[in-house]
Amino acid sequence: MAASPRKGKVTVVGAGFYGSTTAQRLAEYDVFETVVLTDILEGRPEGLALDINQSRPIEGFETRVVGVGGGSYAGTEGSDVVVITAGLPRKPGMSRMDLLETNARIVRSVAEEVARTSPDAVVIVVSNPLDEMTALAQLATGFPQHRVMGQAGMLDTARFANNVAEELGVAVASVRTLTLGSHGDTMVPVPSRCTVDGKPLADVLSEDRIAHLVDRTRNGGAEVVALLKTGSAYFAPSAAAARMARAVIEDSGAVLPVCAWVDGEYGISGVYLGVEAEIGRDGVRRVVQTDLSDSELAGLREAAEAVRAKQADVADL
Repeated sequence: MAASPRKGKVTVVGAGFYGSTTAQRLAEYDVFETVVLTDILEGRPEGLALDINQSRPIEGFETRVVGVGGGSYAGTEGSDVVVITAGLPRKPGMSRMDLLETNARIVRSVAEEVARTSPDAVVIVVSNPLDEMTALAQLATGFPQHRVMGQAGMLDTARFANNVAEELGVAVASVRTLTLGSHGDTMVPVPSRCTVDGKPLADVLSEDRIAHLVDRTRNGGAEVVALLKTGSAYFAPSAAAARMARAVIEDSGAVLPVCAWVDGEYGISGVYLGVEAEIGRDGVRRVVQTDLSDSELAGLREAAEAVRAKQADVADL
């Protein structure tokens, strides 16, 4: 079967480790015509773009990467997808919420530029604190809610699956997990939806080990930050953001756990929250509800209220 032709443009805002790795993954998919990497630093995105382009003959992809420094958005115009990674990463001992005010200023200015240069784009936010920055990006762009979403659930779900696979010594491909709720303290891993080789997780692991893995998943980002000592995770997060962007440009209808606008599902309304959603060319086609246990549903609703309070705060930042 012939490969589908490359189409469209994706812009990655922020050329730090997260942004540059996301750009590399998007380029190596070979499904986009162009990947634009932009940053306030002069030279860094241009240098990274040149470096990635020089890997094309080795890796066998044709997608062209363009670097734009100095805070310019020239060349990003008319992007189909924009991934916002701009903002400060966490340092050891910092919570995601410690970044709120600083990153709110950055994300607001980026979102306003995106609205000006790519008014039809689907926006994927990865800046922390994730749920609040997604809400802020939607307000600042003025885009419909379905065209602005956040990356968190895919990452947290992947961390949960990896934790289970390592605990049991099984292939990650045999593990299915799900994580909903916020990207933070009110994260809601969903053990009732988790299986190993098709068997319910509760059949292969004791309750206390499941609780341990849930806790490790919830603190997965902090665990990486503490080990790195400078900066935060970017390999797994960039894989998640890139996969979301691919689902958009391919109009795939893939059902992925993302931070999406919830309006009535699970009895929750008017808030950005980690849920499963069907992703296509216009962003979130629909939120996909799944069966949850009473305690999981209670956790999701608790997460919604915690996020709602903070999202109200960011509207003024």
